[in-house]
Amino acid sequence: MMSGLPSPTDLILVAFMPAPRDMEIARLLGWYRIPLRTAPKVVAVDYLAFYQPASFGEHKWQIETVARVQGHELTTRGELFKDQREHPRAGEEYFKVQLGPLVQLPRPVQAGKWKRVTFLYTTGAHLLGADTINDLTVHDEQRQLLWHALRERALAAQGYRAAELPELPVGPEILALFLGMQGAKEPEVPDDTKEPKEPKELKEPKEPKELKEPREEDER
Repeated sequence: MMSGLPSPTDLILVAFMPAPRDMEIARLLGWYRIPLRTAPKVVAVDYLAFYQPASFGEHKWQIETVARVQGHELTTRGELFKDQREHPRAGEEYFKVQLGPLVQLPRPVQAGKWKRVTFLYTTGAHLLGADTINDLTVHDEQRQLLWHALRERALAAQGYRAAELPELPVGPEILALFLGMQGAKEPEVPDDTKEPKEPKELKEPKEPKELKEPREEDER
């Protein structure tokens, strides 16, 4: 195995990387930001794998890079970008995820039909063996094992109470929502330049369909 790559049992969070400049922040400064209001349930994972949208030009719609997670803290956008204290979301809370060196995957994981991705949990084995993002989805009993591992990690590292993270068994639709595996829906892209909307009522998942061409991503 190439140095710095995940092991088969590592917990992986596939994370949306808005633009090349954000990749440079991760590379040079060693951190990645997630708005608290759109954050996944668990950020205490072993690795982040970065999904590159249309803003990456010839390298769009794929995962090329991973980084080991070395810790995380809750801060504000104003603290992350001290030269943007007048930003409308300067006071909004963010997770600052500390990263190790960025490492290239042996081969990119292509988006396929998943043209827009926000967050998705998977394992090191799935990531290293994947050709497309659809190959990252964990099914059946493995999905419940993944949730159990994530739940134990969150309870130990993130200060959750057990009541906030349901015990198994969990219905497949609810479990898919927690794990970010809603391939039937086009997820919203994180955007910290707009006012948050009221949450919508959850509906039964529909049959998968090909996702539309993504728009140019807004600045987070």
